[in-house]
Parts: sequence; C-alpha cells; structure tokens
Amino acid sequence: MDNLRCPHASIPRNPRMAEPLFLARYIEKAGTGTLDMIDLCAQAGLATPAFRQDGGQFVLTLWRPQGGAVGGELPPAAPSGGTKLAPSRDQVRILAKASNGVALTELMQVAKRSDRTKFRHQVIQPLIQDGWLEMTHPQSPRSPQQKYRLTAQGQALLDEQAKGKK
Repeated sequence: MDNLRCPHASIPRNPRMAEPLFLARYIEKAGTGTLDMIDLCAQAGLATPAFRQDGGQFVLTLWRPQGGAVGGELPPAAPSGGTKLAPSRDQVRILAKASNGVALTELMQVAKRSDRTKFRHQVIQPLIQDGWLEMTHPQSPRSPQQKYRLTAQGQALLDEQAKGKK
C-alpha cells in the first residue's frame, strides 16, 4: 500500500481489458493513477486520499471539501492534507524552485495557480509547517519583500526524491 504514494509498477488484474482501454486513450500509463489523484486533491486543497486493504478489497477514500456534505451530514474528519505522507509533484517543483529564495508570485506560476490567498493557505503553509520551506521575513508574512526559500530539511527531501527517480 505504501508504494501507491510514489512511482510504482502496476499490473492490471485483467490485461485483456486494460490494453484496449489504454490504446483507446481511456486510461493512461499503468501506475500513474494514484499519483494523479494525490496531486489533484492537493491542487484542490483537499486531504490526501486514503488507501487501504479491507478483506481482499481495495478501498480508496476521497475527501469532500469542508461544507460540501450531502444530505446535511458532515464527512468524516479527514487527515490534514498536503504533505504528511509525500509531497505532490507541484510541491516538489515549488521546493526545487525555492532553493535560492523566490517570491510568492513565481511559486504560483510553477503550480499554475492564480488565487494568492488560497495558494498561500493550501500549498505554502503546509510546506512551511512540515519544515520544508521557510519565509525570508517571518516577522512580516505579507511583506512585499517576502520570499520563500528551501530549508535543509526541504533539500534533504529533494535529494531523497532524486534518489528515488534513479
């Protein structure tokens, strides 16, 4: 189950069904779906999907946004989203860009985001909380001179990510 959160090989249960679906472009390369789900949830500001095995069944839990409940019921409490298990592809790109200190607007371009406030809360704050990114002016978070730079812990994460790709 832990392999689902990093690049992995995937063996379809029914290759005879998977091959024509791939050729017809209904599915992508095997082994990329879970990574795409994790990235898309992070981009949407949602908690990371939960994967578990339940008596021979594979169970995937996708979390609703807060207040997006159906029928008046609140969804179960979601684990805090973002970076606890593994950073998204966008987060890794942001960390790589921030190696020398970068303005928020440049980081927003990396993630193709336009809403400054949401980006700061959904992407930047989790990276800071996890100790991977830091502000150059922490005493003035909204300073026009504010930049974000990679921490030693963030550099170690990038080094680990690079080793995993080899």
